[in-house]
Amino acid sequence: MSEENKKEQLSQAFYAQEAQHVLEEMQTDANGLTNDEAQKRLSEYGPNELEEGKKKSMAQKFFEQFKDLMIIVLLAAAIISAVVSHEVVDSIIILAVVIINAIMGVVQEAKAEQAIEALREMSTPNANVLRNGHTVTIKSDELVPGDIVLLEAGDVVPADLRLLEASSLKIEEAALTGESVPVEKELTVIEGTDVGIGDRVNMAYSNSNVTYGRGKGVVVNTGMGTEVGKIAGMLASAQETETPLKRNLNELGKFLTIAIIIIAVIMFFVGTIFNNTSWVDMLLTSISLAVAAIPEGLPAIVTIILALGTQVMAKRNAVIRKLPAVETLGATDIIASDKTGTLTLNQMTVEKLYVNSKQHSASEDIPLDNMALKVMNFANDTKFGEEGNLIGDPTETALVQFGMDQGFHVRDLVNQEPRVADLPFDSDRKLMSTIHQQEDGRYLVAVKGAPDVLLGRTSKVLLDGQELPMTNEEKEKILFNNTDMAKQALRVLGMAYKYVDQVPENLESEIVENDLVFAGLVGMIDPERAEAADAVRLAKEAGIRPIMITGDHRDTAEAIAGRLGIIKPGDDDAVLTGAELNKMSEEEFAQKVAHYSVYARVSPEHKVRIVKAWQQEGKVVAMTGDGVNDAPSLKQADIGVGMGITGTEVSKGASDMVLADDNFATIVVAVEEGRKVFSNIQKAIQYLLAANLGEVLTLFLATLWGWDSLLPIHLLWINLVTDTFPAIALGMEPAEKDLMKHAPRGRSSNFFSGGVMSSIIYQGILEAATVLFVYWSAIQWPVHNTYDAIHADALTMAFATLGLMQLFHAFNVKSIHQSLFKVGAFRNKAFNWAILLSFALMLVIFIVPGLNDIFRVAHLDLYQWGIVLGASFAIIPVVEIVKAIQRAMGRK
Repeated sequence: MSEENKKEQLSQAFYAQEAQHVLEEMQTDANGLTNDEAQKRLSEYGPNELEEGKKKSMAQKFFEQFKDLMIIVLLAAAIISAVVSHEVVDSIIILAVVIINAIMGVVQEAKAEQAIEALREMSTPNANVLRNGHTVTIKSDELVPGDIVLLEAGDVVPADLRLLEASSLKIEEAALTGESVPVEKELTVIEGTDVGIGDRVNMAYSNSNVTYGRGKGVVVNTGMGTEVGKIAGMLASAQETETPLKRNLNELGKFLTIAIIIIAVIMFFVGTIFNNTSWVDMLLTSISLAVAAIPEGLPAIVTIILALGTQVMAKRNAVIRKLPAVETLGATDIIASDKTGTLTLNQMTVEKLYVNSKQHSASEDIPLDNMALKVMNFANDTKFGEEGNLIGDPTETALVQFGMDQGFHVRDLVNQEPRVADLPFDSDRKLMSTIHQQEDGRYLVAVKGAPDVLLGRTSKVLLDGQELPMTNEEKEKILFNNTDMAKQALRVLGMAYKYVDQVPENLESEIVENDLVFAGLVGMIDPERAEAADAVRLAKEAGIRPIMITGDHRDTAEAIAGRLGIIKPGDDDAVLTGAELNKMSEEEFAQKVAHYSVYARVSPEHKVRIVKAWQQEGKVVAMTGDGVNDAPSLKQADIGVGMGITGTEVSKGASDMVLADDNFATIVVAVEEGRKVFSNIQKAIQYLLAANLGEVLTLFLATLWGWDSLLPIHLLWINLVTDTFPAIALGMEPAEKDLMKHAPRGRSSNFFSGGVMSSIIYQGILEAATVLFVYWSAIQWPVHNTYDAIHADALTMAFATLGLMQLFHAFNVKSIHQSLFKVGAFRNKAFNWAILLSFALMLVIFIVPGLNDIFRVAHLDLYQWGIVLGASFAIIPVVEIVKAIQRAMGRK
């Protein structure tokens, strides 16, 4: 069989075919394959396991880190510095920064590969199959298309199956569909070719869990052909989106490269042509300028700021897997959240009870002799684990849990009134009954099921302890409350009972489940998390739009979204189903994507499509999820957010960030931290580039005018001492108070947005002008008489002014627009220590004997130090005045 034929066969819509036809298609029968045929097919199709993607070697991963333009610029600077300028220390520092960044990149990439590994490890170890007509247990990776698999409660489905038998079979498919309630399986042929996974009730899918009943099915897909395999393929082939941080650093690198080359070339020609300086000297001077212009500590500083952000977020239960994710969070426009387990608890819970013609909240106390309470616990197959945990169908365990919360001890009561017979649930009649022996010799028949079906079997109603005839008025009231609960997205079950003198000989529905007394209704739901609604509100206040994406039914999704505040209650137009999305072209969906805030009954492909549509609108998208089905969209999103407790290893592996507490509200905390990190990176960049611009302009203009230039060792010391420590400390600045009141900066913003570029320019010019003025004044009003001493003093004062002024300027960049006195000059203790350390290191070369000669600086008297300190400090009031003018103009 050719590869194309195999793919065509394994991709057919088996749910739309008769079971017998599927058996013929798979060339098998109800007795299963022979061992020889199974072995033949195993070699033909391969093992039933997920393929491992191609892995890059550690060397490949390492060298790929050097593709970044900023890294290339730094490497060029290192080579130039070492070979031409002989600045070996500078070269060593640059290379160390580059290598550290490369190692961190390799570590993060290695973690990301765990996603595929986790998918491969999900397969169940064993499967019960029919071979040669006998039941045998084999390893699941030995399954082949055409095998007949036997299923029972507790099993993990080992491959994709077309069901042949289903006896009260329920399968929980939340990891694939996002629907929290187990699916009741039927053998009915389903019409249509674009039916969602959650609606294919005659299929069982690999890695889903059998929660109830028994079944038998024929294997139609194995390995990468299964639905989980398709997700693994999507995950392996998906290209990770470029983060705003990476894009911004690339743009910054390009900008600096072009600017440095232009300025260095101009400076070289000016010096050689107009000042008659030798080309060798001017080449070295130009190279010194280039080295000074490159903020060689920037990648390390950005990495450190991001790492500090991850530490803060980890303490608040947001674990970052990839450093750029910290900053990306701050740009988030859209949070596309999976419903089940993320916005909700993924735990069915009783919410409403209708008894005695009244609707009650589950929080109200219910009398222990209430018959509805008794029936929901008696007509129930929930089992208790060794540790007292509840095992069984989530709907039934929710009823038992409700009883326990009310003080109804079902185990003790069932021992007093033991079950002697039962009629298991059947999807055709939609009822379940159990028969219990009473102390007086009679038998209690407890029945639960679909309210409309149950009402047709009742002749009486229990009101205030009295069994009264069922009237049309009472029946309409029951149906009204049933509809009312259903509109609230509650799953409603009816409870009824009767007493009989003896157990019927024929346990048939027409005999057992007739002439019943209606006891009440119970409404259940997978409830929203208590903190989710508040988190949605906070996200909206921050200008972020929450989107719900779920595999659940439309009504359930709409109701939960309304309760959370994602949409207005009853806003049906804001809800789109996967089937409706299938009918839309890419162009039509792109035009309408902003209309929808809730997506129901969607598949993994839909989730990726939704994320891409928002990204095409220029939005930065964060996608939360916990299931296998979320992995491709988590990887496609600008930032994938996995769940630490309920999340699968697959979803965590595909995520950029994992919520350790599964708390949706933690995302808002992370967004605030992300915004703070970006703001602090902006501050560090503003500080570094304004300083470097000041240095470049000082060198350029001094050369242009024929003045003495600052020496390479001066520039290197300033870059090492006054740049690094304050810039890192600026990354630890607390968040400004109005940070979460601004709209998201979005994809179009960069590090120069929001007034940063204009601030860099005017502040760099201001620094250069101040330094040149100090140099000029030292020449005009000298302390010494000789030419060499005068120029040595002037150069020393210019050097000291440039270094100390940058330290004073660090206070200015605590906020781009706000006054230093409003944001607080000394709130950041790390910043205070960094300034003191840098100040001490700057002064030490003037004080310590021997260092004066190494750095070629002269001794200054108090008058000269007064000029240096006064000029250096002057940048604070000048910038404060400019900020005040900007704020006044902004208000106008």
